[in-house]
Amino acid sequence: MGSPSEERWRRLLTEGHRAFRVAHLLFRYLPSPPRCKVCHNPFAGIGGKLVGLMGFTRSRKNPNLCSRCCDVLPPGGAELDIAVLFADVRGSTTLGEQLGPSAYAAVLNRFYCAATEVLIRRDAIIDKLIGDAVMALFIPGVCGPEYRRRAAWAALALLRAVGYRQSAEPWMPIGVAVNSGLAYVGNVGSEGVVDFTALGDAVNTAARLASSAAAGEVLLSEPVYAAVAEQLPNLERRNLALRGKEAPVAVRVLGPTTWIPTL
Repeated sequence: MGSPSEERWRRLLTEGHRAFRVAHLLFRYLPSPPRCKVCHNPFAGIGGKLVGLMGFTRSRKNPNLCSRCCDVLPPGGAELDIAVLFADVRGSTTLGEQLGPSAYAAVLNRFYCAATEVLIRRDAIIDKLIGDAVMALFIPGVCGPEYRRRAAWAALALLRAVGYRQSAEPWMPIGVAVNSGLAYVGNVGSEGVVDFTALGDAVNTAARLASSAAAGEVLLSEPVYAAVAEQLPNLERRNLALRGKEAPVAVRVLGPTTWIPTL
């Protein structure tokens, strides 16, 4: 039996609660970014002013979180199974050299906006926008019991959002990976600086899988693939040697030309 704080976190992360789900449904349609990375409430524009009157303002402990999600919830968290998505820009160094700093920043911002739109529509928590990568969490208490399936579909939707499988060439070359497994999820940090995040081997493996994905590829770990195998049968199986892992990691591969159902 864990502490009361841990049990509270476990219920929130596995079962969710009505107010949180309503917030996700409402805030995704309100302008404007930037948003709280947990509940998606807007900090700017008309939407930001409206929800600010209800106490949804930026937290002083972390400007990426609102005061409700950061300050009201206790420190700590709980261990549970989640799905983790990473999307990396391929050839970002070369792209930056070709475009120059301002143009490169503009195209990265376009990628961040496209990824944010795709992911919040699928109830992901966008953990980080890191340089040329995006990290998102799919948590049962937010996404429901089909969190692995929703993460896989989000990865495919992200490819479409940057132009893969469209009539034109993709405007941003990305590789995507989705893994699932046990992670520690919650508010991590000191009293002065707190961040909602996920930690553990499942997260690290997802990041390393994304680094192995070629442009236009989605790599799905076997537990994630099992959630969508009926819709995506007989995908290529690949065993990857990842840094820090003693045994190869088996993944299923969606390539740029793999047929996928309409999302």
